[in-house]
Amino acid sequence: MSLTPRLDALRLPFNGRLLAQARPRWLQRWLQQLPQCLPPRLRNWIAERRPRRVIEVDGTQARVMREAGGHRQQLGDLALDIRAERLPGQAAERQRPAWVETLLELPADAVLLRRLRLPAQVRDQLRTVLGYEIDRLTPFSREDVYFDARILGDQGAEKQLNVELAICRRDQPRGWLDYLRRIEAPADRLTWSGAWDGANLLPPVERPRRQRLGLLINAALGGILLLLVLVLLISPLWQRQQTHHVLEGRLRDLRAQAAEVSQVREELEQARLGSVAVLQRKAEAPRMTDLLRELTDLLPDGTWVQTLNYRDGEVDIRGESTQATALIALLENGPGIRNVTFRSPVMQVASSGNERFHIAFDYERPSP
Repeated sequence: MSLTPRLDALRLPFNGRLLAQARPRWLQRWLQQLPQCLPPRLRNWIAERRPRRVIEVDGTQARVMREAGGHRQQLGDLALDIRAERLPGQAAERQRPAWVETLLELPADAVLLRRLRLPAQVRDQLRTVLGYEIDRLTPFSREDVYFDARILGDQGAEKQLNVELAICRRDQPRGWLDYLRRIEAPADRLTWSGAWDGANLLPPVERPRRQRLGLLINAALGGILLLLVLVLLISPLWQRQQTHHVLEGRLRDLRAQAAEVSQVREELEQARLGSVAVLQRKAEAPRMTDLLRELTDLLPDGTWVQTLNYRDGEVDIRGESTQATALIALLENGPGIRNVTFRSPVMQVASSGNERFHIAFDYERPSP
């Protein structure tokens, strides 16, 4: 089953201008540019479902056009002095999608354009302010003209607005407006050839009001359709983001576990190196029994040691001897003994006649 019949069943009368009045300008521009992002076939299909009726006026003559997707198709001619009961193509409206809106398009020379500079404070009430200033800005009174304006941009540090004002006399389109109301095809917009997007010279009070229920339903259906399209577009991105978050969480857990394993490995390696260093240092350290045996062999008779200290390869001995001055030469001949020095001067012991000495030297384990 194709999609077209089901969407046709949801079609209701739609007034795009009434809905546009409730939208900010940036949203209107966004909605106008949104169809350009769609595939060409879908864009053309949507354009065909929302055609506009354009009545190009030239004096008392007019051409009735059907506009869809920026292209116009002529439906027939119309003369104001020969007033038909319906517009060309109006008899077949029940067999085709409803018109979005009806445009009454004046020739370009029927509209006066003027550039103005106004304070920036009038931005939100531009049409109302211009309505009070028409008598001063133009040679016409407010009751004699239709007008519209647009903001071209800010100017300078004075916060002024560049405004383009479009004016036409009411008597020029009056006959056509009355005629369209009489045949129940009122104009939603009064514009001119070469007008800017969204231009409408008709004041809001003269614009036709359509069925609000149909408008609300169409707006709701359009919102639902737009929401479904957004969900369709965003769903893969959301799923990918969720998958990315899950994988990122797992990666963080794995990184934490890897960091713990690395830390334990470093601690084990440090412990191993520490134990190896202790064993190596113990293996390289000299044995005290060897040191004591060598000192016993080197020190002459009449010499005894009172204290012996060993620390990090340095030996410190104190004692008394009958020939303390000769101990330096005797100790230097010992294997593994180097840098033999007196730490303090030799002192004579008066009671025994011996010499008290304090000697230090470096000792390392002799090579086998």
